[in-house]
Amino acid sequence: MHKDPHSSANSTDESKIKLLPLRPASQVMQLERLGSFHQSRLSFMRTLVRRMVAENWQITSPLFDLDDQGYGTVVYEVEAKYGTFSYVLFSHYLDPENRNDRVIANQWDLTMALCEGTVDAEQLEFLRANVPKQEAGRVDSRVLVLSRANRSARTFEYVVDELSQGRQPDVDVIAEVGYLYRTTAAYGSGKLGMADWEKVRTKHRDFARPFAAEMFTCYMLRHFSMQQADYLAAQRGPETAVTLHQDIRRYLGIGNSTGLGMAPFLINHPLLINQWIEMRETALATAVVASEVGVDKATMARLDMATERVIQHLGEIITADERQKNSNVVVREELQALHLWLQEQAADLAITHYVWADLIQYAEQHWHIETQEVINTMLIELYPDLVDGLEEQMGTEESQQITPEMSVADLLAIIEDKYDWALAIDFSKHESMGAFWYRSQEKMEPRLGQTNIDMGMEKEMPLAVGRRVRECYDLLQHYNKTCPEQNVAHFIMQCPNYSGIVARIQTMAQSRYGDIRENLVHSDVLPIYLLRCKLSFFGVSKFDPRSRLWVRNTMFQGAPLISDFGSANADDWQFPVKPVIRPL
Repeated sequence: MHKDPHSSANSTDESKIKLLPLRPASQVMQLERLGSFHQSRLSFMRTLVRRMVAENWQITSPLFDLDDQGYGTVVYEVEAKYGTFSYVLFSHYLDPENRNDRVIANQWDLTMALCEGTVDAEQLEFLRANVPKQEAGRVDSRVLVLSRANRSARTFEYVVDELSQGRQPDVDVIAEVGYLYRTTAAYGSGKLGMADWEKVRTKHRDFARPFAAEMFTCYMLRHFSMQQADYLAAQRGPETAVTLHQDIRRYLGIGNSTGLGMAPFLINHPLLINQWIEMRETALATAVVASEVGVDKATMARLDMATERVIQHLGEIITADERQKNSNVVVREELQALHLWLQEQAADLAITHYVWADLIQYAEQHWHIETQEVINTMLIELYPDLVDGLEEQMGTEESQQITPEMSVADLLAIIEDKYDWALAIDFSKHESMGAFWYRSQEKMEPRLGQTNIDMGMEKEMPLAVGRRVRECYDLLQHYNKTCPEQNVAHFIMQCPNYSGIVARIQTMAQSRYGDIRENLVHSDVLPIYLLRCKLSFFGVSKFDPRSRLWVRNTMFQGAPLISDFGSANADDWQFPVKPVIRPL
């Protein structure tokens, strides 16, 4: 395994004059690579759990009012480091015929709200009247997040039945699904009258990182799901019931299905995506630089253990998607080769110096792109003391501004330099314009239509960044020939419809990453890569694509429990594997 071809140093923090070998955007921002990312130490679930465990958040339930069927109201009080919050949950009977995980559903097994402060009787009644309605209701700015969830009927009933009869559920049965409930949405940032992001970020330090409040809402759903299962088992078998084994509790997560609704976020928030990816790439580069003094045998042994764990994790994923199934097989085979090589290094006493840049280069030259990104994730995991501080830099202001005094010639030069990938696309080909994005009025969800076949092209969403850049470039070239030495302000006055893409080009030219280097309106585009990219930053695991348009996944599987808060925690729940439960 040889020298890393991407080891040219780039400045990432001028104040510290810190040079790191960040990978170029031409490599990182390819859609397939973004769709091969996995959870890392900087993912929002991981950083939230580390905070809760280290700060020993106190979570109690002053109200736990469920009937013998598990329906009723529960209020959890959360004493975090900087503030007090309430998690209010309503459990409802849901007719199986009305069970629907789509956005258009209007009934759910559970509805929840995360609120600031404590909740008095008056506010509880207000929430009871509105939270179960979700989008049809209205809340106020005391609410930070609104969410809902449905049971996994198969797994939930099985677990409750086993516990009620004094038995622990079979881990193999649990692993087929991996959760008792699945969330179908978590709304925040001002929707339906809730507190906006500016308020959450500035007033509530505990949730001042991106999506922290939404992730906490899902974490508490996981906690309730297991508490409700224990409660119902005790109701059904008061003389025989047992509670869930701690290792099974840690293994259980929360289910989630993500469709095209998430895809526009990555396009519409390029500065935020740039920040997320730059911090992840900085973490990877930090690991590479740390190895330049040599990797000791203990660190290589930790990588070997992680490799074996990923092999097992991927082998336990159940998916009917042939592409993902084949990818998992290939990645496992290639990681098996890595495992054997690491064992050889451990046995070779002559090996005293190794750098991760060589491993990265070897993977890039010989192995599948998803194998490469799994390895990168594992390398980041080896250096928590060096990379965890980057979690405070995952947010940024999303603001795109026009620089009107810039010359048209300079803007053309920027496009040729930063958007060469867009200029390389031949949009005269039918397949290059074969798809369009629109929002379905009936389903209230983004959709991907076929050009000149599906209705709705006049309602197209502005997600074709590459095509828009090309159109702008062609107009700029013509304008520069007919009106030489003019600036951007003059061009915008002549072509006001292009002010948005000009602002994006000028703003993103100052960032390292951000724009996805793909034709997102190609007839064969794979939106699932967009979904996986964002989900990896959330921190999910076990990707199970259901088509090229939506994917099932699991949240918080393997994560510490509330009972683990305040204890020493290694934060090693990445790539969860089935626990081995030994009979008592």
